Amino acid sequence: MLFHSSLRKDLARNFGAALVILVTIVMTIILIRTLGQASRGSVNPSEVMLIMGFHVLGQMTTIITLSLFIACVATLSRMYSESEMVIWFGSGQGLAQFISPLFRFAWPILLVIALLALIVWPWSNQQVQDLRQRYEERNDVERIAPGQFQESAGGNRVFFIDKDSPGERTGNNVFVASRDAQTESVTTASRGRVEFVGNDRFLFLENGQQWLSRLDTGETRLTQFDRYQLLIDANVVSAASVRNTRQTYTWQLLEQPTPANLAELSWRVGLLFTAINMVLLALALSAVNPRVGRSYHLVLALFVFVAYYNLLTLGQSWISSGRMGALPYMLLLHGGVLALALVWLRLRHINWSWRYLIPAAAPANGVNR
Repeated sequence: MLFHSSLRKDLARNFGAALVILVTIVMTIILIRTLGQASRGSVNPSEVMLIMGFHVLGQMTTIITLSLFIACVATLSRMYSESEMVIWFGSGQGLAQFISPLFRFAWPILLVIALLALIVWPWSNQQVQDLRQRYEERNDVERIAPGQFQESAGGNRVFFIDKDSPGERTGNNVFVASRDAQTESVTTASRGRVEFVGNDRFLFLENGQQWLSRLDTGETRLTQFDRYQLLIDANVVSAASVRNTRQTYTWQLLEQPTPANLAELSWRVGLLFTAINMVLLALALSAVNPRVGRSYHLVLALFVFVAYYNLLTLGQSWISSGRMGALPYMLLLHGGVLALALVWLRLRHINWSWRYLIPAAAPANGVNR
């Protein structure tokens, strides 16, 4: 049908353009943020692009939903501004007839949003968490590069080591300078290696010496050793044991319906309901006076999206704190927006205006006509 095909072509063109622009903006923002984290030592500099990709993948639900909303508003607003809607209305196509082609275009996108929210979102967050945790839990010997002085993760040691590659646990010509509240020490050794003892990580040094100074009394002591054991990290926790609700898979949230898990589940499912309601709201918001222009409605549409998304995040916080149940809040938010969109569409369909509520002005000067 000409009506459906022309509408879907415009929707696809606007959706593609909005998606490319939004992905580019989000990638730029995340890249700048990830580079800042890499400069502070929070992430591995060699994994910046990988972490950025996982972050963008996790944000694709919001990006695609906003792209779909913008595509619907832009397409329908153009049809109003160019009087194309008048032609379709004159041919017997009411506003309600636009619902079917809109959802025929949107259903594959809605399916992708559901898959991203329920499956890809926790997976991408878990991958980012694993990469960060793996880099942060690397011991001080693994962090430093050969032939360079570098500060330890806790900031109380300075290391120098000569080794073949940064990833090895064993190195030669080790230099360690450490300082705490009362003592200052300089330790050198011909060889060092990292080993685990229980949950603690130790640096074992061979054939070296240690110069120890007490800052309060000025007393110094020189000790030579064949073997020396230095504690690096205590109670090391593996990355697999650290997981919050954002990294928990959807079926695990269902198996453990705690308030925090229900809050995360309501947020993921709510993303799909948000996308559905956005399509209906776009149809109601897109009516444009050709003499006014489309910028006003685009700004209003973006405001509606931001408000809806913030309410979704607010609901997650309320459900997690126990202030409100997951099902009542979802019915109140998404059901309320759906009812508002349907009522708004009905009023648009019958060409109702709020001006009808204003009573007609009385004839001037009491003259009857």
